Amino acid sequence: MKAETIDVRPLKSKDIALAGYDQASETLEVVFRAGGVYRYQKVPEYVYQELMAASSHGTYFQHYIKNTFSYVKVR
Repeated sequence: MKAETIDVRPLKSKDIALAGYDQASETLEVVFRAGGVYRYQKVPEYVYQELMAASSHGTYFQHYIKNTFSYVKVR
């Protein structure tokens, strides 16, 4: 089941503009500055927490999310 609306928060990142998480569906939404909104599925909450706390959000995303979780492009 996909979350209809996910609240996103701004990130200080050159690649990622916004990120948010829906705990009920374990969905991570990432909005990229270059364009594109993606929803990563079955992401544990700790991964979202670590992404938000990372000193480099883009690096954390590249290493631990991008090629690990399946996703759908929302827009």
